[in-house]
Parts: sequence; structure tokens; C-alpha cells
Amino acid sequence: MAYSQAEVVVGGLAHVPVLIGAFWLVQSFISRRTNSDTGSATTSPRKPPLATTASSQAQGNVRKPAHKDVPVNTYKPKEPFVGKVIENYSLLKDGAIGRVNHITFDLSGGNPQLQYVEGQSIGIIPSGLDAKGKPHKLRLYSIASTRHGDNYRGNTVSLCVRQLQYELDGKTINGVCSTYLCDIAKGEGVKITGPVGKEMLLPDDEDANIIMLATGTGIAPMRAYLRRMFDPSEKEKNSWNFRGKAWLFMGAPKSANLLYDEDFESYQRNFPNNLRYTKAISREQNNSKGGRMYIQDRVLENAEEIFALIEDPKTHIYLCGLKGMEPGIDEAMTTAASAKGINWSELRPQLKKAGRWHVETY
Repeated sequence: MAYSQAEVVVGGLAHVPVLIGAFWLVQSFISRRTNSDTGSATTSPRKPPLATTASSQAQGNVRKPAHKDVPVNTYKPKEPFVGKVIENYSLLKDGAIGRVNHITFDLSGGNPQLQYVEGQSIGIIPSGLDAKGKPHKLRLYSIASTRHGDNYRGNTVSLCVRQLQYELDGKTINGVCSTYLCDIAKGEGVKITGPVGKEMLLPDDEDANIIMLATGTGIAPMRAYLRRMFDPSEKEKNSWNFRGKAWLFMGAPKSANLLYDEDFESYQRNFPNNLRYTKAISREQNNSKGGRMYIQDRVLENAEEIFALIEDPKTHIYLCGLKGMEPGIDEAMTTAASAKGINWSELRPQLKKAGRWHVETY
């Protein structure tokens, strides 16, 4: 996932409106605050056991993680680290839409070494000058590798980059940084800043449950999480042994656009009691109404199980993608919640306050 410091970049796949609605999926579930907690008199004629249980958990039994030792801003824009490109290859299969590459940089030789943890981002400063003759501003990209890197040696970082393209006055415009990265050759140097971010970090709890919703390159941090949890070589290096339940909802327009699909399928086969992998392929699958299948449809199909997980105070939810994802899932979860007497807007702040709702959108 990438986003500019100066502006929101518009783009993405046709199904993208789906993700942030999960925002509501999660929130609505967590809890209803008491009068002493909110400082206002709020009453409800109906308060189902599910909401009551979630409320008590959110208010008193969950402690928001501090993440005190996470590295931040080791390298800044005025003095970036220059990392060399180790590999740059397409993640798409024949017949896919667009262009998405996996790009890995060598971090060796830094003083200090650029280190990061899963869920953080790095900045990339494209080479060249902008239309005003000034150096390009950095763009932030979610890291797609674990802290050990794809080579397990702790000296690389990987990104999942979709080339931004849009039409303007009849012309196709290519995104500056995304095109720069997708085109960059092996061995070239790239200016890197960061790392930054603590919003998308995994909990330390090895028994936590992790629900992930992503479309397109929003899969980047999820790929890092899943490698940390289930990759055999990662597990050998980790002092962290995941024992909870992970559930990935992945959206794509076509099967050929599913990113890292073979890895996720392998993890699911090898760890069937710990991982579920649910796909929403909009141009190949139909929802219950005969329309295109989007993530919000999958969320609605699995609402009972999702709610049961969210009721557990050890469950965390992660969303990554465009801001336009909200409406679809919001509608789906509002429908599901209404049947249970749950109000999303009342319950949403509780999950956030408890440190169980993690969102990175752009």
C-alpha cells in the first residue's frame, strides 16, 4: 500500500470500496460504554447479551499494547538511506488487470542499520524532479516482509507496489513513484526513509486472533503477518510462536490478480486449525443476489463467526487499502448488526480504544 504525504492518490480496483466498512464490522461489535465511561446518559431499550459481553471486555479486560521499542524514523528525508534493488518481479498471472510488482531492497551497510517490524511503512523518494523543478516528495509504502526480510537475514525490506494509472483529458497518466519502482532495475539505488507507523503492529500475545481484510496492495502488511505466523523458516527464527486463529479476507477482480495466493494456500493447508483464507473475486464469483462478489459479501456471509471472534478480547482486526472501501462493508455489517440489536456507531470507539482495531487507509 502506498500513499503520498501531500495528497490522496485516487485509484485501485473496482471492488475496493469494500474494506473500510469492516471498520464498522468490527466496531459495532465491541462494546457499549456505561454512563460513567462516556460521561453522558445513554440508554437503550434493548441490550443483547453479545453487546453486553463485548462492552465489559472492551472497558476493563483489554490493555492497549504500548509498542515502546519499535524503531521509528531511523532515516529521514534530508538524509535517506540508499538501498540497492535486489529483485523486482511481477506478482500477477496472465490475464490480470494492471501491474503489481514485488520489490526487495538491500539494507546492508547502513549506519545505523535500518530495522523495522511487521506492520510498519517506509518512505521512498523517487529520483528526478517534479513539474516545478523540485525533488519529488516521498511516498509511504506498507512493508510486505517480516523483520527478518525475505532472505531471513534481517538485512532486506520488500514492498508490494501497484502502478497507479488514471485518465486525464484523454491521456493516461502514470503515478510518479509507483512507476519509478515498478520500472527500477536490479542493482539500482533507491532513497529510503523510515520506518514509520505503530497503528498496524501485531499484538505480542501468541494466542491472539487476527482478522485481516485487504484488497490489492493492501495485502502488503497482511503478507508480513502471515509469514511471521506460518512460514517455516520464519517460525524457526521467531521467539514468537503464533497459536491463535488468523482469518484473511482477500479481494481481487480476477484470480490472476490474487497476490501471494500460493503462499497463503500453503499456509492454510499446513495450519488448517489456525488459518482461514477467504477470497472475493469480483469478476468471477457471484454473491447471494447474483451480483459481483466483493469482500463485504464475504463478511456478511460469515457474520456470525466473525462476531464470535470479535467478542473474544484477544481478537484484533486489520484493514488496509483505499478510504473508499467503507460504504460496502458498512452496509453489510449494519444489516448484520441490526439483527442483533447492535449499533455500530456506538460500539466503534471501544474497539479502537482497546487497541484492537487497526486501520491504514489512503
